[in-house]
Parts: sequence; structure tokens; C-alpha cells
Amino acid sequence: MPETDGGGAAASPPLDIDGWVCPMPLRDAPNIVMGHGGGGAMSGELIEHLFLPAFGAAADTELGDSAVLPLGDVRLAFSTDSFVVKPLVFPGGSIGDLAVNGTVNDLAMAGARPVALSTAFILEEGTALAEIARIAEALGTAALAAGVRLVTGDTKVVDAGHGDGIFINTTGIGLVPEGVDIRPQRAKPGDIVLVSGEIGLHGIAVLSCREGLEFGTTLCSDTAPLHGLVAAMLATGSDVHELRDPTRGGMAASLNEIARAASIGVELDERAIPVPDGVRDACGLLGLDPLYVANEGKLVAFVPPEDAERVLEAMRAHPLGARSAIVGHCVAEHPGMVVARTALGGTRVVDLPAGEQLPRIC
Repeated sequence: MPETDGGGAAASPPLDIDGWVCPMPLRDAPNIVMGHGGGGAMSGELIEHLFLPAFGAAADTELGDSAVLPLGDVRLAFSTDSFVVKPLVFPGGSIGDLAVNGTVNDLAMAGARPVALSTAFILEEGTALAEIARIAEALGTAALAAGVRLVTGDTKVVDAGHGDGIFINTTGIGLVPEGVDIRPQRAKPGDIVLVSGEIGLHGIAVLSCREGLEFGTTLCSDTAPLHGLVAAMLATGSDVHELRDPTRGGMAASLNEIARAASIGVELDERAIPVPDGVRDACGLLGLDPLYVANEGKLVAFVPPEDAERVLEAMRAHPLGARSAIVGHCVAEHPGMVVARTALGGTRVVDLPAGEQLPRIC
């Protein structure tokens, strides 16, 4: 006979808590999980609690996407990035041009003019030479388009089954013009937040190539070098406080990182954020938020209110900034937090993502 609760009704079976499964990886996981590579809170915790203590006094604690190093009379911007995107070729690009544009853009976000890149290939045994050549040609074409030289590199081969065809690392150097000081700590209350165009294209384009996913429309990645757009913004004479290319974790991750570094609040107007219909539809189908989807050819800028219209005009005059928009502003309230005003007039917190929404997108 089943047990009863004393009132004649059958009692519920005891809860099997040990059998519960958490949909997100535990933050104290003893091993690396995909979320550690997502550019969100887990990535930050890995750096703060493992890498920085291990590096000790050798580490520069600012650890931005690029470092600005004074060398004599010049300031050198220095950045490195690794690319493990799957698939290797996707609508609008490939791992080859992504490897150039990603590092060029990290340099550009410091206001630098990119000069040279190194290229390191990690190749899996059994990968077709024709496929490697196709990627290498795309990388060379992208470097020419960006005006950077490929000056040194390295090649390694790993056993079959221990890679995924091709991984690429690029390291870049660039020159920062005199008087340019772009870093997150300079963002302050009153600053206007701008975005250079439609968001979410890269992440959805890559996702659309994966098995069984069709969205009824073809979206192309926005991968592009942004240093020309940045140069046009700086040429206005405006005091640009901060720039960021919202790649892993999308705009949400970038804005949260800036808000925390500067101890300011950021308030967005969701209706002003340019989201293509295809991205919006795909995100609705998959339960994603476009603010968290990666971009590879967009930037967000923090500028003083008196400079905002002048910078916006310069952005819209550039081919890569035609859809630029003012999407928010900075406040002294709720420091370290990003909130968005919705189309219905309410507000919601746009938090730093915990782990990985879309793995292997760059």
C-alpha cells in the first residue's frame, strides 16, 4: 500500500536530490568546462583565481584585450588571440580572416594603427592540405585588406583526434597616436554609449552552419577590420574614453566589464539597439538574447555627451559604421551594473553571462 500524508492522499515520494542535474556547469568545477572559454563570469574567475595567482608578480593586473607599452618616444599596442571556430568556413568568412580581423580589432580598440601580425598554426594530422591552403589564402587576403604585414609565425601538428583541423593564434603590434588614451577606467557618468551597427550577426551566422540548424534566412558574419572606423572617430578631435569590440559574450559582456572597471552604471535603451530581423528571429527560436551573441565587426564606444553627435556622424560616414546608433548612457547609480529599458517601459538587468551561450564561435 502507498504511504499517505495522514489525510488519505498518497504521500509524494522522497526527493532524490543526488539525482538532480544542474543545467549550468558548477562554478567550483575541478576541471575545465566549455563555460571557462565564453568570455563571461567563469572566464573572469579562471583568470582571477588561477592564472593571476600562478603568474605572481610577473602579471600585469589590467590584462586588457591589448596592452599599451611606452617604448622611448612611441607607444606600442600589443595583443594576442587564438581562434578555434567551428566550422572553419562560415557564411561571410572563415577562421583565416577571423584570425586577422580579431587581433587587428583588439589593437584598434586601444586607438592603435595595426602594423604587423605573427601567425601560428596548430594543425591536426589528416587535415587536407587543400583546406589548409584555402584558410591560409583567406588569412593573407585579410591581412592585405587590413594593411598589416605577416612577419613571423610557427606551425605545429598534433595527432589525429587531438585537434579540430586547424587552430590559429595571431599576435599583433600597432602604434598608438599621441594624445589618445582609451581604456575602461576613463568611462564616467554622463558618457554616451554608441554601437557601430547591427549586432549578433557573427554568432548566428556560425551557429547556422551547425548540424540541423536552419533559420529560414542566410545571415553572414560581420567580420571586418575596424581600425579605419576608429581612425575616423579619432580624427574628429573628440576625447573617446573607451572602445570595445563585443566578441565573446556580446555587448552584454563588454558593457559589464567596462561598468565594473570604471565603477559606473550603464543604462541602455533596448529599442535603440540595432538588431537585424534574422538575428532576432533566430534568437527567439533558440531562447537567446541578442545582447549576448558575438560580433566580429562591431564596436561600442563611450564618449563625452558634447562629442557624441560629432562622433556618431563620423561613424555613419564610414562604410563599417553606416548603421551606428546611440544606445545608452552612463550613470553614477548602480555602479558595476548594466540595465536596459525595454519596449514596454520596464527595466531589466543585463548581467555578465556566467559561461558559454554559443561555444566555438571565434
